[in-house]
Amino acid sequence: MTPSIWIISLVFIGISMLVSGVLKSKFNSYAKLRLSSGLSGSEVARKMLRDNGIYDVQVVSVDGFLSDHYNPATKTVNLSPDVYNGVSISAAAVAAHECGHAVQHATQYPWMAMRSKLVPAVQVSSGIVNIVLLLGIVMVNAFPQLLLAGIVLFAITTLFSVITLPVEFDASRRALAWLQHTNITTAQEYPKAKDALKWAATTYVVAALASVVTLIQYILIFLGASNRNRD
Repeated sequence: MTPSIWIISLVFIGISMLVSGVLKSKFNSYAKLRLSSGLSGSEVARKMLRDNGIYDVQVVSVDGFLSDHYNPATKTVNLSPDVYNGVSISAAAVAAHECGHAVQHATQYPWMAMRSKLVPAVQVSSGIVNIVLLLGIVMVNAFPQLLLAGIVLFAITTLFSVITLPVEFDASRRALAWLQHTNITTAQEYPKAKDALKWAATTYVVAALASVVTLIQYILIFLGASNRNRD
C-alpha cells in the first residue's frame, strides 16, 4: 500500500474502534435496563413478525455477542443469547431491528433485494481482493491491469457496503415505529432504543465511508500509473 492509503486506513480503523467501543458501551448500558413490558427479545421478535403477518420466519438463538442477523435464505431471525433471552431495552431494540429485515424481505424491499443479489459476487471478491490489490500495487508500473482487476473486485464490496446503508436504516425505522406504536417501549424507554440503533447504524456508515475513500485512492494510483506509462 502507498503511504496515503496506510494513513487513511489507520484513520478509519481508529474511527471504527471508537464507534464500536461506544456501541458496546451503549448496548451494555441499555442491557441493564429492564423493559417495562417484560418481554424477552425472542418474544418481541415473534410478536413483531405476527403483527406484520409473517408466519414462515423462525426466531432462533445463536452464539456470540452482537451476532444478531436475519438470514433471508433460511428465513430465520438469529439472535445472540443476550438478546434472545434478555428482557431489556437493548434486547427489544435489536430483536425488532432484525425483524425489520424480515419485513423488508416479505415486502420485497428493493434495496434489500439488490443487496441479496450481490451476495454471491461479494463472497467471491472478498476472498481474493486483498491479494489481487497487493500484487496490483507491487506490479502497478509493469502490469497496471492487475490493479484494475483488484479495483473492480473492491468496487463490488464497496457497492455492497453502500447499499447496506439504506437497508439498515430502513430496518431500524420499521423497528422503532413498531416499538412506539405497540407501546412495547414506554416514552422513557423509546429514546434509549433509538439511541442504541443509531450507534449500530453508525458502524455501517463508517465502514461504507472507509470503503469508498479507499476505492478512490486505488483508482488514483491506477490513473497515476497509467499516465506515467503513456509518457
